[in-house]
This record gives sequence, structure tokens and C-alpha cells, in this order.
Amino acid sequence: MKNFKLLLVAAALFMGATSFVNAQSKVAHIDTKVLVEAMPEMKAAQSQLEKLQKTYDAEIRSMMKEWEAKVKQYDSEADNKTEEENLKRVQEVTEMQKNIGDYRNQALQDLQKKEVDLLQPILEKARTAIQKVARAQGIHYVLDSATGNGVILADGTDLLPEVKIELGI
Repeated sequence: MKNFKLLLVAAALFMGATSFVNAQSKVAHIDTKVLVEAMPEMKAAQSQLEKLQKTYDAEIRSMMKEWEAKVKQYDSEADNKTEEENLKRVQEVTEMQKNIGDYRNQALQDLQKKEVDLLQPILEKARTAIQKVARAQGIHYVLDSATGNGVILADGTDLLPEVKIELGI
């Protein structure tokens, strides 16, 4: 009877340890930043964003040159103009400066919107691939091990290689 109890306790401990190991195998991690940066779609999106930013920068530089030329011209002609004309010119230059600031703000908003529009499908594709690989491996939880995302220890299964294969990268 004593041996039976000992055998029963040993079996219970073995089963508990086995289920503990199985529970740990249901968690994996992946560095989503590395994954997304490796996707060809991301490189294309970054290229589009850089091109759009260069376009906005060129337009802002052009507007600034025009503004600077007006300021220089009006400064040189100020002594030959009436006080009323000079006030109108100051208002014109101030309005130009305001327009440049407004354009710059609108350009930043447009760039941010374009970035969201371009990145959303890429992030969704990555998320779908991660889910597919994790489900195929019987993993219940996947933690993002990208820097700053809260994973302190990432000794578990890293899905990055398999997800890259799934995405063909």
C-alpha cells in the first residue's frame, strides 16, 4: 500500500511537470520590427514616403526662396515707399510666412496619413502570417520581443524565421 501511494505521488508529479512543460511551449516571441523591416512591401512604402517628403521639402524651399526674395526686395525699396505701402508689404510678407507654415503643417499631416495608409496593410499581412505560423505550431500566445514592447526574457520559440518563410522573404 505504501508503494502504491509512492507510485501515485510520483505519477502525479510527473504529470504536473509534463503539463507545466506543455504550458510553456504554448508561448513564443517574435521581433515584429525586424520582421516588418525585412518585408519588401516595407521597403517600397519607405521609398514612396521619402519621395513624397522630398516633393514637399522642395515646394517648401521654393516658397521660402520666394518669401526671402520679397523680403529683400521690400527692404531695399522701403525708403522709397509711403508708410501705407510699407504696411501693406509687411502684411503681404506676413501672410506669405503664414501660408508657408500652414503648408508645412498640412504636408506633415499628409505624410502621417500616407504612412498609416501604406503601413496598415503591411502590418496586417505580418500579423496574419504570425497567427498562421503560431497556430500551425500549436502556440497560444505570441509576445512581441521588439525593443520597448515589454518582453524581459525571450528564451522561448522565436517565430521570425518561420514567418519570414511564410512571407517568402
